[in-house]
Amino acid sequence: MCWYLPIIPRFKKLFANGDNTKNPTWHVDGRKVDGLLKHPNDSPQWKIVNLLFLDFGKDARNLRLGLASDGMNHFGNLSTNHNSWSVLLMICNLPP
Repeated sequence: MCWYLPIIPRFKKLFANGDNTKNPTWHVDGRKVDGLLKHPNDSPQWKIVNLLFLDFGKDARNLRLGLASDGMNHFGNLSTNHNSWSVLLMICNLPP
């Protein structure tokens, strides 16, 4: 069984509030740059994405999403007959 939760309507609800629309640009506008790794935007991977996809990297309002998965049973060697995959999708360019 698979559940699909569409993300576009959820993003529309999240950014319907005027205060939330300022948050995705936080990593460009209101961040102190001190050379320490405090947020995903300080990572080298963030800068590589900006260099590889120039149009995407220019606009600070673009959402950066992180996807994580856990609980896979690849080879069926556990005592269960099914796989459960929990998937987490998070917005990375929101303030901490």
